[in-house]
Amino acid sequence: MVLSVFPLLRGIYLGFTDARAGRNVEVSFTGLANYRELLGDELFWNSFKIGLLWAVGVTVLQFVLALGLALLLNQQLRFRGLARVLAVVPWAMPPVVVGILWKLVYHPDAGLLNEFFHRIGADGVRTNWLGDFSTALPAVILVGVWAGMPQTTVVLLAGLQGVPRELHEAAAVDGASTWHRFRNVTLPAIAPVVVAITSLDFIWNFNSFGLVYVLTAGGPGGKTMLPMLFAYEEAFRYGNYGYAAALGNVMVVIIVALLAVYLRRRLREAN
Repeated sequence: MVLSVFPLLRGIYLGFTDARAGRNVEVSFTGLANYRELLGDELFWNSFKIGLLWAVGVTVLQFVLALGLALLLNQQLRFRGLARVLAVVPWAMPPVVVGILWKLVYHPDAGLLNEFFHRIGADGVRTNWLGDFSTALPAVILVGVWAGMPQTTVVLLAGLQGVPRELHEAAAVDGASTWHRFRNVTLPAIAPVVVAITSLDFIWNFNSFGLVYVLTAGGPGGKTMLPMLFAYEEAFRYGNYGYAAALGNVMVVIIVALLAVYLRRRLREAN
């Protein structure tokens, strides 16, 4: 109630006011004024488009790579226990630390990535990865995938371990190939897990803040300005608490609507 419900209700209320930063500032109820302003705010809608690209890109890549890694870690391999521990390491690191480390990797002069291209003689590929308009968002998406993939891997691995081996053995006896066993046995069995983790990943990725803030702070030129970063700027840089709260309210409604459509579609396919 104190740490979740009350702040949520307070935020919804502030979205209908002209609340601003400062002491003893009078707060007036303005109704839908913030939302009318928001409809014409091109900067917000641009950040929303970037946020969707970020969330969808990171979620899809996370799922594909995590599924492959989970399938590998589910096999009877040597040092499998060590491999599982190492796969979770990025998940255990705070987003700020991950952002600082990858910022060093992408450094235009002394970064490991540009040094690698220099060593192999591909100096033409070297660039300012986080400062170039064309590479900033893909570079940030790559970091988001690396940081969030372990969590998805652990969940999918748990789902794979719940699939009875007898089903695979029966399918193999019937002559089913590895791909057909994966498609017709494994995927249907872990479908509820897939729906759950991809939905949660999408929400978490869309609401990302710390990682991207450390990497680019929304730059260059707003190319990585996610909606949460935009709302943060409005609230704590410009002091527009009411408008920032309205932005948050709109994002919640839109994300819930998108997730409702996605979940309904996936659950129909699962059934």
